[in-house]
Amino acid sequence: MSFHVRDPETDALVRELARTRGVGLTEAIKLAARADLERAQKSSFMEGLRKIQSEIASRRKPDVVIDKTFFDDLSGQGDD
Repeated sequence: MSFHVRDPETDALVRELARTRGVGLTEAIKLAARADLERAQKSSFMEGLRKIQSEIASRRKPDVVIDKTFFDDLSGQGDD
């Protein structure tokens, strides 16, 4: 398994990452790929949460005031 990078900018970026991190080129590529995959997964997770939040926010609010009196009535302890 091997990669051949023909793009000078990509080559420079990988070499800079390797130098900055003090690792070899293969490890630098692995670090970059892992970091990008983690960002993508986090982004996908957050997108899913936003959809759920939006759905919940769009639901109709109850017409009933939920307070102590409401719960007292539910439990049979309301004013008799």
